[in-house]
Amino acid sequence: MLLQEAPHRRRNPLTGEWVLVSPQRMMRPWHGKVEPAAAGPVPRYDPDCYLCPGNLRAGGERNPEYGGTYAFTNDFPALLPEPRSPDVAPSRLLQYEEVRGTCRVICFSPRHDLTLPEMPEDDVLAVVELWLDEARRLAAGFRWVQIFENKGSLMGCSNPHPHGQVWAGSTLPGIPALEDRHQQAYLRDYGRPMLPDYLAAERNRGERIISGCDHWVALVPFWAVWPFETLLLPARHVPRITDLLPEERRSLASMLRLLLTKYDNLFEASFPYTMGWHGAPFDDSDPSHWQLHAHFFPPLLRSPSIRKFMVGYEMLGEPQRDLTPESAAARLRQAPPVHCRLRGPAGEPPRR
Repeated sequence: MLLQEAPHRRRNPLTGEWVLVSPQRMMRPWHGKVEPAAAGPVPRYDPDCYLCPGNLRAGGERNPEYGGTYAFTNDFPALLPEPRSPDVAPSRLLQYEEVRGTCRVICFSPRHDLTLPEMPEDDVLAVVELWLDEARRLAAGFRWVQIFENKGSLMGCSNPHPHGQVWAGSTLPGIPALEDRHQQAYLRDYGRPMLPDYLAAERNRGERIISGCDHWVALVPFWAVWPFETLLLPARHVPRITDLLPEERRSLASMLRLLLTKYDNLFEASFPYTMGWHGAPFDDSDPSHWQLHAHFFPPLLRSPSIRKFMVGYEMLGEPQRDLTPESAAARLRQAPPVHCRLRGPAGEPPRR
């Protein structure tokens, strides 16, 4: 209990970074920023939404009348297939590297009012299959393919239509590069990939596991920075998302719905987060040190209106969290498995 309750530091073996755990800070009175309440009900179709079927996008193109998932190249991409070199004279301290790339947008559903945990499992599976299709296609021309989703205005998402993104680039970004280096060192030192060993240790203890099945385990990592941060891991050794078997993809759709439902049920509100997949770079001839995994970084701390701010000590020293990963995992485990928007009041049918 001393490790869990007393202030202490925990190290992330994937990146080598440390996090300060100070659970007593949760007891301090809160007079800080309180987020405004969520807006009213979201319509099934919004004529002003640039992601809804048939609507005009911000870049002037018109969406087709799609009835399932839909992907297109971002009208205002952060990466370009043929970038222009910056006007910088390279030196020992001023260095730059040209990055080629492309940015794709993935609409999860034609429905404007749904999020992943509210969608039928078959529809979530269609999203998973589209992730794989995009990754396979982009891997032919780019070293790194980053699949991610920003959900909610607190995470900078200005459009509530259910969607994610896929950015592909010619270089390996900084955080995956750290994960690559540390996983490679672990395999060299111990003869086994890191994350399967880590998962075995977590299964042995059980205290940070939220849910598990034959193919996937969702847990709050030992080194979690964000209050309800989670890590989603395959049960077997899988270097890349494109290596998933059909039964693992089906199981992934089910696990995503369950985990994200528990998020929403924690405060009975649509839970904001940033999530993304990390796997072996696509130019790596030997990806055996890598294990596929998804990070979920939600900002909420105490309620739907109080979030965690990374300021002060976090920006100048190292990240600091206000509740232990064990207590966060326990609260997520206890969250109901049926989505709060689908549970009607007592005596009434579920809402649809």
